[in-house]
Amino acid sequence: MDIVPLVAICALFIGLPWIILHYVTKWKTSATLTSDDEALLEELYQLARRLDERMDTVERLVASEHPEFHPAVPMPNREIDNQPLREIDRMRARSSDRSFR
Repeated sequence: MDIVPLVAICALFIGLPWIILHYVTKWKTSATLTSDDEALLEELYQLARRLDERMDTVERLVASEHPEFHPAVPMPNREIDNQPLREIDRMRARSSDRSFR
């Protein structure tokens, strides 16, 4: 009885699926956000909101003191400028609603 065919069959039907399933599992677990990632995203979001509010304040102050000042985003378009932050607010609200269910 030759052992080479037995090793080849075991490697093909046991070893190869084990390796594939092992790395598929690793790939799926690494694709999720960790709690540290979520905390970092929350911190960056809060920082972006504060910076946006500060920019709005600075533009308003400069525009009131210097009538010839033209901000990069004109005042009536501030709603368009803040739209991405509102979309993030909506996404956060939906995700917090799901976490309580």
